[in-house]
Amino acid sequence: MCGLAGFWPLNGARVEGHNAVLAAMGQELQHRGPDAEGAWADETTGLGLIHRRLSIQDLSPAGAQPMTSPSGRYVIAFNGEIYNFNALRKDLEASGEVFRGHSDTEVMLAGFEHWGIEGALDRFNGMFAFALTDRREQRLYLARDRMGEKPLYYGWQGNTFLFGSELKALRQHPDWQGEIDDTVLPLLLRHNLIPAPYSIYRDIRKLPPASYIALDLKNTRAQVWPEPKQYWVLESFICNHWPGTAQEASRQLESLLEDVIGDQMVSDVPLGAFLSGGVDSSTVVALMQKQASRPVRTFSIGFDEPGFNEAEHAAAVARHLGTDHTELYVTPEDALPLIPDIPRIYDEPFADSSQIPTYLISRLTREHVTVSLSGDGGDELFCGYPRYWATEQAWQAQWGTSSRLRRLLARFPRSLTAQLIRTLAPSQWGRSAGAIRRRLVAEACIAGAGDLSEFYRQRVSFWPAPGEALHGAREPAYALTAATPSELGDDPLKTLMWRDLNWYLPDDILTKVDRAAMACSLETRIPLLDRRVVEFAMGLPAHLNYSGGNGKQVLRDVLYRHVPRELIDRPKQGFAVPVGQWLRGPLRDWAEALLGEQRLREQGWWRPQPIRWLWNEHVSGREDYSFELWGILMFQAWYDEQRRTH
Repeated sequence: MCGLAGFWPLNGARVEGHNAVLAAMGQELQHRGPDAEGAWADETTGLGLIHRRLSIQDLSPAGAQPMTSPSGRYVIAFNGEIYNFNALRKDLEASGEVFRGHSDTEVMLAGFEHWGIEGALDRFNGMFAFALTDRREQRLYLARDRMGEKPLYYGWQGNTFLFGSELKALRQHPDWQGEIDDTVLPLLLRHNLIPAPYSIYRDIRKLPPASYIALDLKNTRAQVWPEPKQYWVLESFICNHWPGTAQEASRQLESLLEDVIGDQMVSDVPLGAFLSGGVDSSTVVALMQKQASRPVRTFSIGFDEPGFNEAEHAAAVARHLGTDHTELYVTPEDALPLIPDIPRIYDEPFADSSQIPTYLISRLTREHVTVSLSGDGGDELFCGYPRYWATEQAWQAQWGTSSRLRRLLARFPRSLTAQLIRTLAPSQWGRSAGAIRRRLVAEACIAGAGDLSEFYRQRVSFWPAPGEALHGAREPAYALTAATPSELGDDPLKTLMWRDLNWYLPDDILTKVDRAAMACSLETRIPLLDRRVVEFAMGLPAHLNYSGGNGKQVLRDVLYRHVPRELIDRPKQGFAVPVGQWLRGPLRDWAEALLGEQRLREQGWWRPQPIRWLWNEHVSGREDYSFELWGILMFQAWYDEQRRTH
């Protein structure tokens, strides 16, 4: 696991202080690669590359980057791991290739020489983001792995093309402009994140998963935005006609996972695993322990607050499997000092509050090992989120009696309807008319959805109508508004899973894990997102995974062969912290300062009144609006960080 960055001046000339600029960019990525640094520059094109190395495999200088192919044609800066590099190496050796070291990076370069760019990408199985220059053709390639585990930003700032693993490296270039792209703020409010291909900065983009771009370095006259090209298409593996039984699917999945986990346990440095005690992480750890010659190192975080503690479940699973388990119980006093560092860690506004425990468990784990496996991806691949079934049921009930009544009430002024509901419905007597009115707005957005995908988009939105809090809120298109592929057929659950695999997984879950872990110089590996597992999962009908109110049945059946059901079967809890309580207590002054009415008005983006109303309702304890407020708070904290450092 490493970090990379670079630049290319449009006129092909070296910038003044070329090496100093590369060094400054690399310094900002030191946490991603604390073990070594390397730089490379092309006198012909002016292209510069910087690489920070976290040494995992081939710890010798033979694994150093940027690395040049033996022919001198290709130079690469690479972040990630290619898990099948040994198999690829054997194929290449059979073709006459001779290797000087033992790194996957060297195998990648040989692969480009033998198979070309797309041919090599098709063969790579791993997590990666890389910058590759073809010196003969004078082209720059940027590519990202299939599921989006590793990040890569790129774009034009003035007449310089910048790219890198994190935005903080790009900000070190003298041509950096850093203009905030306020068109993405509606998406931040809606989902508490900024989805690909957008970033918080104008003209800086995220490369989508499973895609690459090629920039012609011979063109030195005009800015060109290369169009991302997909080299792997998720929906092409969708099939709703599994030929065997559920038991056969489970057996096949277990065999597949054993191979995948065996590949991902290869490391020249200490390795362990996150363990929450849930289905996904417990399955990964169980199959790790099955193949290990000694107890696997496992790690979990606990909280004393009721409803937020999974550590006791993780400990029970660890005892059963016989792992070498470490747990840390975290108090608010431990967690709260981290919050001011969140803007620095995530580089742009990002507001999934489980970022806090994710960082804390990464920090704990890094004290003992350098690589950790995790169970992320199981919910999206094996129909694990309860919201899938709930959304399907709600969509089918759209034209029922209660929905017809809601649409009838929507014709009346919302303030009048809210007062009626508050008066006539005993369950609403304790709520304010404003809270009911806000819920009516959300329900109107949901009811107006024309298809299941839009229905789902509105249901997973924290602000279904972002214009309530923003001036000029026009939302750009993104993954949740893209057309539904025909391969999905009429399977609603598979449709929702596909939606999450294309936005929630890469833009939320994987972003959260990558930034938190790399801030601690910890490499994370995710076996469930291996291409073999993903392609297998896409071939299973949703009904095989969802039964009796519970998802992930095929994955559960794998786990039940190693861990008793009673240690696993319980309501899904999630990896969260009590942010709502903290905002009323130790974080209250911090939040009040960020949400001050005059400040909101002067910034020019926000409508202060609805935000202040939400804040007052939350502080009073009448409602919990922590999710809605957290996105704005993370933007405000990030904005302050930018003003301090630039």
